[in-house]
Amino acid sequence: MSINSTINRGRAAILPTGAGGHSGILRKRAALVAATAALFAAASAHAQEAVPAVAEDCAVEPNDCIVIADQRIAPDIIVAAGVPQYRNQIGQSVTILRRDEIERRQTVSIADLLATTPGVTVSRNGGVGTLSAVRIRGAEGDQTLTVIDGVRVNDPSSPGGGFDFGNLLAGSIDRIEVLRGPNSVPWGSQAIGGVVNIVTATPTEGLQGRASAEYGSHNSLFTTAGLSGGSGAVTAAVTGGYLRTDGISAAASGTEPDGYRQYGGTGRVDVEFAPGIGLDLRGYYANSHVALDGFASTPPYGPADGPQYADTQEIYGYAGLHADILEGRFRNRVGFTIADINRDNFDPFFPSSARGRSERYEYQGDFQVVDQVRLVAGAEHEDSRFVSDADHHGSGTTSFYGEAIVRPIDQLTVTGGVRNDDNRDYGSHTTFGANAALALDTGTTIRASYAEGFKAPTLYQRFASFYGTKNLRPESSRGYDVGVEQRFLNGHAKAGVTWFHRDTRDQIDFDSKTFTYFNVNRARAEGVEFELELRPIDDLTFTGNYSYIDSKNRTPGPNFGKDLARRPKQTVSVSADYRLPFGLSVGGTISHVGDSYDDAGNFTRLDGYVLAGLRAEMPIGDHFALYGRVENLFDEKYQTVAGYGTDGRAVYGGIRVKLN
Repeated sequence: MSINSTINRGRAAILPTGAGGHSGILRKRAALVAATAALFAAASAHAQEAVPAVAEDCAVEPNDCIVIADQRIAPDIIVAAGVPQYRNQIGQSVTILRRDEIERRQTVSIADLLATTPGVTVSRNGGVGTLSAVRIRGAEGDQTLTVIDGVRVNDPSSPGGGFDFGNLLAGSIDRIEVLRGPNSVPWGSQAIGGVVNIVTATPTEGLQGRASAEYGSHNSLFTTAGLSGGSGAVTAAVTGGYLRTDGISAAASGTEPDGYRQYGGTGRVDVEFAPGIGLDLRGYYANSHVALDGFASTPPYGPADGPQYADTQEIYGYAGLHADILEGRFRNRVGFTIADINRDNFDPFFPSSARGRSERYEYQGDFQVVDQVRLVAGAEHEDSRFVSDADHHGSGTTSFYGEAIVRPIDQLTVTGGVRNDDNRDYGSHTTFGANAALALDTGTTIRASYAEGFKAPTLYQRFASFYGTKNLRPESSRGYDVGVEQRFLNGHAKAGVTWFHRDTRDQIDFDSKTFTYFNVNRARAEGVEFELELRPIDDLTFTGNYSYIDSKNRTPGPNFGKDLARRPKQTVSVSADYRLPFGLSVGGTISHVGDSYDDAGNFTRLDGYVLAGLRAEMPIGDHFALYGRVENLFDEKYQTVAGYGTDGRAVYGGIRVKLN
């Protein structure tokens, strides 16, 4: 099997997919067929000797290889930019978090792990399981596009159409890619701040298994299990998980704990009918229950203990076919995805329910014309629906995009593309993007990018009873960055710095005076990110990053020049892990988040804070390990949203099992 066909077989498990709906099926199918025919014609016109899209081996950085179909291939391949590319061939800033890092950090909530990466900040309305927003480079949380196994999971029924990271747990996840900066060409709407691409457990050749169970503070129990395997044409993977905790009070002033419970699982099946031709099926399910707090009816009118709670059911699915032709140089993929989120909020005075659903059809063609030129093109259609107690609305978008990836010399990669989104209600919108990466033999990589972002107003913002504003304008952004990365000490160390700038127009916000949504008009974010990785010896790893993000309201008026809400200017995170000669691993993470404001008028300050944690793991034989950690070691008192509580010092311990 060629390395290209191997990549394609696995890339269907990690590539973005999309576009669907029921209305106008003939028009959608015609568009997809036309795009397919055009690319097949291009392939026939330019057929030349097969040239692999990626052809390096794992000798460069074996620890960074991706394992697909039981083969170790392609160090540092990422797909958050739209198609598989080497990291040193992409001009955009991307952070990769692999399964070994997730386990080493003993992560439960993915939001907590993302908060320690460059340019990312997180706010949460209480303890684990409560509403959690991930902001990239000062953009709104609902301007972060989130993808799980190729399914765009942003919720059409939530006010801003964002994804709630509060329910995203680590048990099933193998890989996370965080792309910072606008990137609408391959992704479409919502990729204004950046993209978080999640990959769950992938199928493998042979039988492999893993399981873990931990218990700790607040009567918390977290268990996970996964099994993968297969032989020949069929491979599969399945995971399951359960979390239960008594929790803390969501209201900072409260005394009643607000618990959380989730059970869920993932499943994937890959079938290869013939070399380079196969079927990919993926599914994700999560059922969550979280206790909440309401608001006091008397001064000071903040969050207060109450009987409120919420139930959420998430179902994400993908079905697709892929086919390689022309000796693997022309890779084709057709897929259908569905994202269905049901939310029921129980309040004694204002009970409510909402359902968000999106369906997408997508075709993507990826053609390696010659070694120096790679062409990517796609067609998509999405139908989305928002259903609540009093509202039922839908919308649709048809999109076409194209990219060219050119390598005029081995060290330089230039990528450029254009996308057109035709929204049923807002008409046509075109976005552009380009980036370049120069990877020198000295270990220096210089990156630069320009990208545009686009986000149509959500159905909730337009049509929600009492709150909606029908004449909202779409949000748009332009961003650019430039950075340099240097490897030294024979590859045992890496340092990088990136400067970025983004202007956003017509950003949508909620007016607390009129209780309606409106366009802010302008916002700006700029800053710098520093990263450092050290591995002086095999058993010692050190990582650190610092981000300075200046996010301002640039709309003329009373809030001109003021900080955007919940955007701390400075964040720092340092992590170190060391494995002792007899097997014990010890490590710790220290993070600092600077001051910010909770409101657009900058009246309510959120003080900065420092969090420290310690962890340890001891293997027992070849298949077992005991582990434990202390979070918030110094019992820091802080808030990320005014009036909402955060966890104090907490201790957890568990056991991990692996079968190979």
